[in-house]
Formats: sequence, C-alpha cells, structure tokens
Amino acid sequence: MIITGAGQAFCSGQDLREHADVLASGAEPTATVRQHYNPIITTIMTMPKPVIAAVNGNAAGAGASLALACDFRVAARRASLLMAFARVGLAADSGASVTLQRLAGAAKATEFLMLAEPVDAEHALAAGLFTTVVAEDEVLPEATRLAARLAEGPTAAYAGIKAQLLFSATHGLAESLEHEAQVQAELGQTADHRAATLAFTRKERPVFHGS
Repeated sequence: MIITGAGQAFCSGQDLREHADVLASGAEPTATVRQHYNPIITTIMTMPKPVIAAVNGNAAGAGASLALACDFRVAARRASLLMAFARVGLAADSGASVTLQRLAGAAKATEFLMLAEPVDAEHALAAGLFTTVVAEDEVLPEATRLAARLAEGPTAAYAGIKAQLLFSATHGLAESLEHEAQVQAELGQTADHRAATLAFTRKERPVFHGS
C-alpha cells in the first residue's frame, strides 16, 4: 500500500482554521483525533501488509505522524517533517509519541516534539525517519518499485514481522520471545516457507505466493 499527497505537500495536518471554529463553538477539541486520526494510524500500523509513505513534500503535525506510522518512507529531497503540535500549545497525537521514539530514540523524539522545528530530508534520513531520499520526480516511481518488490516477497512473513515489532515495543523480553516463537510456528506451516527452504537447498530463487 502506498500513501502520498495529492498536491505540493504530503499532508499539512489538521486545518487550524477549522480547529479554531471548534474551539469557539465549545465543542470537544480532540474529537477529531479520537474519531478520525487514531483509527487511521491504528489501521496502518496493524494491517498485515507493508505500507509505504511517498513523502512528496512537507508533512506537518498529524501529517508527519501519518508518515511515521508507515513501514517505509520514500521522500523527496525537498520534503520535510514538522512536529508542529507544541507551536499551538499541544502535545503529540496520531501516534507520534510512539513512532518517533521507535525510529529516532527518546532524545531525538523529545527534541523534535519540544523544539518543533522543521527537519529537512537529509536530517530526517540521518535520524532514521526517512528510509530513502530521492529526486522529486522519483518519489512515486521509487515507492512503486519498492511496493512491487515487497509484493513479490514473502508477504505472510512481512505480516508476521509487523506483528512482532508492534508487540515487542510494549512487552518485555520473555513475552516477546514467546510471541516470536508463536509467529514462527504459524509461518513454519506455510507453503511459502516450505517452498523457500527447498529452493535454498537447491540453490534456486524462491517464488512466494503469500500462503
């Protein structure tokens, strides 16, 4: 699955003019987060297939969180990330407090969230927030090539890897080891595993079918 922006930006986050109207009306200001953003982030991070963000431009606030929730981020050289929440007196939402720490570590997560300064593509790449950085006109083609590579690969194993990484982020060593063993036991019964093992012994290239 590939997610990209329709215009010059990847995603600029919540419309603050709309948000100001909500505040003026006295309505619950975080309803959008719970009702819309959180379900999207949950779907991306728990779905059994890899998700690629083709970051074609700036990603700010919840838009940056959306990119970070994906498994891969192919970015244009002109792209940037801005954890803009603190600029309007807010803390992180849309999973940023989770994904930033997983990708860049607690110290960098604190820096990006509290200082709320734009992070250009090269710095984002160095910090582990982008997977690769390419020319602007290569973002979607590169993301498409990556998607094609993944689609031809062991998709059941990819689903297992996503599940393992998500589980281990919130569990200890003993629990994570057991979860790994459970996932391996399931994957060990797949036709893909048997065929790939046989292909290895024959020094052939495996062909995966996702089962």
